[in-house]
Amino acid sequence: MTAPEERLRPPVRRSPSWRAQAPVVAVVSLGGGVGATARYAASLWWTTPAKGFPWTTLWVNIAGCAVIGVFMVVITEIRPAHRLVRPFFGTGVLGGFTTFSTYAVDVRRLLDGGQAGTGLAYLVATPLAALTAVWLAAGTTRRVLKGRQP
Repeated sequence: MTAPEERLRPPVRRSPSWRAQAPVVAVVSLGGGVGATARYAASLWWTTPAKGFPWTTLWVNIAGCAVIGVFMVVITEIRPAHRLVRPFFGTGVLGGFTTFSTYAVDVRRLLDGGQAGTGLAYLVATPLAALTAVWLAAGTTRRVLKGRQP
């Protein structure tokens, strides 16, 4: 008599425990506070008049996206980083610094203020400028750092 065939079951995928996720949540929170504070400081330093164009938000988003481009190339292609660096800086600091929620409020403010042309131009220009900043910064970083490698 032969033993019945045992069916092999694939391992059950379990979501990471809270204990494993806690350090990531903590560093994202800490980084987000740092980034949001920097963004707030920029808005105090470079104020936008009530009916003015939101230059601060535009430039904060462009600068933050350019830094994301540099950062991602460095930690993924050049020098591996500790597992908490990316959530702290990439998600936390830069996520708190770039302010696409304020961008949405600014678009709405421009549209409601009778500046439909400016609002629509800002609506299209911001993501295009942000994506271009990431692309240019990542490409430039690759070229610069490639020339420095032995």
